[in-house]
Amino acid sequence: MLARKSIIPEEFGLPGLVSRMPRKPVFRDRVNKARFIAKNGSCNLAHKNIREQGRFLQDVFTTLVDLKWRFTLVIFTTTFVSSYLLFAMSWWLVAFAHGDLDPLRENGADCVTNVKSFTSAFLFSIEVQVTIGFGGRMITEQCPTAITVLILQNIVGLIINAVMLGCIFMKTAQSNRRAETLIFSRHAVIAVRNNRLCFMIRIGDLRKSMIIGATVRLQVVRKTTTPEGEVIPIHQIDVQTESAVSSNSLFLLAPLIICHVIDKDSPLYDLSAMELQCSDLEVIVILEGVVETTGITTQARTSYISEEIQWGHRFVPIVTEEEGVYSVDYSKFGNTVKVATPCCSARELDEKPSILIQTLQKSELSHQNSLRKRNSMRRNNSMRKATGSSGSLRRNNSGLAVPKVQFFTPTEGVCTAESKAYL
Repeated sequence: MLARKSIIPEEFGLPGLVSRMPRKPVFRDRVNKARFIAKNGSCNLAHKNIREQGRFLQDVFTTLVDLKWRFTLVIFTTTFVSSYLLFAMSWWLVAFAHGDLDPLRENGADCVTNVKSFTSAFLFSIEVQVTIGFGGRMITEQCPTAITVLILQNIVGLIINAVMLGCIFMKTAQSNRRAETLIFSRHAVIAVRNNRLCFMIRIGDLRKSMIIGATVRLQVVRKTTTPEGEVIPIHQIDVQTESAVSSNSLFLLAPLIICHVIDKDSPLYDLSAMELQCSDLEVIVILEGVVETTGITTQARTSYISEEIQWGHRFVPIVTEEEGVYSVDYSKFGNTVKVATPCCSARELDEKPSILIQTLQKSELSHQNSLRKRNSMRRNNSMRKATGSSGSLRRNNSGLAVPKVQFFTPTEGVCTAESKAYL
């Protein structure tokens, strides 16, 4: 049995109409990927299958400094104890070869006095290396071998002290410790400044000691594919800032806003507000400078992914003048406020400057409308308060009014309804 045809033609049916409707471009959700630089500045990179492990031993000092504290302390303790035991064995062998350990030997010239066992040799080794010298044991001039061992242990002890103490000092005075007080704003913003779209972040220094010759570098890291088909997983693109263009270092006395103008040379030139949220780019910020107190070069890093870039926002001012002193309110360091910003890309804004004018005009009109609404609401509220207060005064006055009484002569003999009511 054949299916019955519909009265409405197929091209005018719901499926046909839906298929012919213009569709808006659908942006795919951004695939979650690992950050290259974490918010605290650490590199999110794992080194695997390193075959030439011996290269780390060629630079022992840097390897010790890069180790974690628990490993450094274990190596520190193990090195000193091993040197004590090694030279304790040497002193015991010297005493054994000279015959100082023989209990039947009569008192004579010993190489080291009062060294009769390995325990006493170990104690003498500690006294020699740390230069304590309790006075119970000492070397004599009867044994040239003992003098040679004494000189050798002093030299080795000085080398171990220099390396280990230098390692401990460098770990406690590492430059990344100073970078803990260099802060970045939690989010980056994109807004119009001087009629150009700009990418902006805020940096600050919590310490009073300044960073000398501070410079800021921005890099955009994303996965790209060359025309030849080569896939570059980490393609680093340098981004120019206003400070870099002027070739002057930053005077980081108070928090500063670092601005990058999105021009033709910027990797953000073709990205609109919608495309930015769907992109997988990562903006890395590197702040470098010399610590004023120690003279050590320090570096602080952070990064911003597309979800951490706020389009159409601007940082609120946090520096105010109070009683002749400039005050910085760090509680508002990362606060932003919405501003009128076109959602198109910088390329479209350069091709059609009227977009910016229309956006500013719309924002001005909306601002005026909001002010009018606020003023009208205030007037209505004031009028309601005035009417309410006048009504209450009337009610109060009516309650306090004295009743009126009309007096009539007896000849009349009658009273009006009004007088009856009062009487």
